[in-house]
Amino acid sequence: MAERITPRAENYSQWYIDTILQSKLADYSPVKGCMVIRPRGYALWEKMKAGLDGLFKETGHQNAYFPMLIPESFLKKEAEHVKGFSPELAVVTHAGGEKLEEPLILRPTSETIIWSMYKKWIQSYRDLPLLINQWANVIRWEKRTRLFLRTTEFLWQEGHTAHATEEEAQEETIKMLMVYKKFAEEYMALPVIAGIKSESEKFAGAVQTYAIEGLMQDKRALQAGTSHNLGQNFAKAFDVTFQTKEGTLDHVWATSWGVSARLVGALIMTHSDDRGLVLPPVLAPIQVMIVPIFKNENKAQVVGYARKLYERLKTQVSVEIDEDDQNSPGWKFAEAELHGIPIRVEVGPKDMEKNQAMLVRRDTYEKIPVANPEVETRVKQLLEEIQNNLYHRALAFRKENTHQAEDYQSFKKLIEEQGGFIESGWCGNADCEAKIKKETKATIRVLPMGRNGAGNRTCILCGEKAKELAVFAKAY
Repeated sequence: MAERITPRAENYSQWYIDTILQSKLADYSPVKGCMVIRPRGYALWEKMKAGLDGLFKETGHQNAYFPMLIPESFLKKEAEHVKGFSPELAVVTHAGGEKLEEPLILRPTSETIIWSMYKKWIQSYRDLPLLINQWANVIRWEKRTRLFLRTTEFLWQEGHTAHATEEEAQEETIKMLMVYKKFAEEYMALPVIAGIKSESEKFAGAVQTYAIEGLMQDKRALQAGTSHNLGQNFAKAFDVTFQTKEGTLDHVWATSWGVSARLVGALIMTHSDDRGLVLPPVLAPIQVMIVPIFKNENKAQVVGYARKLYERLKTQVSVEIDEDDQNSPGWKFAEAELHGIPIRVEVGPKDMEKNQAMLVRRDTYEKIPVANPEVETRVKQLLEEIQNNLYHRALAFRKENTHQAEDYQSFKKLIEEQGGFIESGWCGNADCEAKIKKETKATIRVLPMGRNGAGNRTCILCGEKAKELAVFAKAY
């Protein structure tokens, strides 16, 4: 059985690390700041990747792959972009036993290498829109790292699109933000707030950055995905022009958008408990674990009964059976809970006598006896119920921990004593934003979309009429 997981109430940060290590999602790498994603963790990432990839393709995007080595001169062409990433760059100066004529950058993101290729591929409006996504790894030389949330090397996807008009690029930016919101809420059971990033928080080189933000169990925010309207910045830096329908030349309009394996971290911190992982059924690599409970004298009969259930279930859900006789049923139950398997199916001699199985929910620990012929139907119903319960439980938590602040004193008290999301008025002045961040460590997570603006609010810091409704929080 796994070693003790530190309770969340005792040390949330250590609980998070313990949960990852004990459930065998990942481990520390010999390379400082990097991690090794173990098979269980990678299976979870593969489920996420498959779900997202399907949503991307439904919206007309195609996958491609670009080199991870980028000429240094490419990054220098887009000054704001390289300024934003310069502290995080890893540079290759020697290769093949010789010093390189031009240093190469290990990609922190791929805008520059991709736009150098788009220059070759785009000549006419007939070549647009160009809708490409890449699944890749990137390198950002982080000083403070944490498994899945922030590592020097991490897995992600990055979409890069080119359009004929500003309106089309803006439509794409919002469309992909909503794709991320759909994935977070319908697949991850993670309620998120979608909105615009402030000028100081936007992506380097973007005209506008949009994001989805979730609230973790420790009442800190986590940015779960971003979508950027890049305007014509990269097109102008790489001189990517096209012939319009009217016969004139214009620079294309661009977007980029991405999520990373930090979504695994978001999943853990949103749903899991002191016994280990709690996974939404839609993303759980194993949805059902059958545990036969037997003694030596009745092993064959009980295991045979369990195997028949397994054969019926395997065509409809992701299921495994634990027939190992080296560990006790209690040990197996704890292991299934540690790994976040949504439903445990227990079958023993008494269940055989009643021609039933005992279904145990991971999210509530409720035990439900089910008649043998109804097991498949009830399992599928329970998986849907668990998925919905996890979402609504997380949504209730977010609502409970979303506060309103009308002045700076109440704002500081809320941040210090309660945490969570704090909705407040903001004048739009970067100096006010910076001072709030310096004094409270809270940042503007988003200016939420779909709201009626600031209304009659005033800026919580300076007292001037608010231009924006801002969602503040301490964040990862």
